[in-house]
Amino acid sequence: MAEEAVAEAEAAPPVRKKRMSGKKLVLFVILPLILFGGGGAAAWFLLFQGQEPVEGEHAEAEAEAAHPPVYYDLDEMTVNLSTQSKRNSYLKLKLALELGAPEDSETLPNVLPRVVDQFQIYLRGVRVEDLQGSDGLQRLREELLLRAQKAAAPATVKDVLFKVVQIQ
Repeated sequence: MAEEAVAEAEAAPPVRKKRMSGKKLVLFVILPLILFGGGGAAAWFLLFQGQEPVEGEHAEAEAEAAHPPVYYDLDEMTVNLSTQSKRNSYLKLKLALELGAPEDSETLPNVLPRVVDQFQIYLRGVRVEDLQGSDGLQRLREELLLRAQKAAAPATVKDVLFKVVQIQ
């Protein structure tokens, strides 16, 4: 009997393992993995995007909600702009500073001469072309904010707001 089993095994055709073709492999294995992986990643980002903020962000959000914004109005400034023409150009500005805390409105008058000095020095080097369009005003705001934050220490300046911007 054992001889018959050996003879049958030798007579049977060899078992060939079927390999998937490259197209089938891509279509039925790789493509679904990519789709499910990408869909899962997108779902994760969408679902967990609005989660609780990190500890530091949470405390900052609570501090902002605790008090309304505090603004400090600066006196009107008129500055001679830098020009290459014989005609003088002037910039008239009326600004308000948004402060970080109500206590800063008591501290700011003590350091205000430094803030105005920094503004004047910067504005004297600005050209009329630098102030063209909304991009120019946005750059001006960013530059004034950087200077106000440095000069107003220990008071905290969060933003510089334009009340009047006039070029003559």
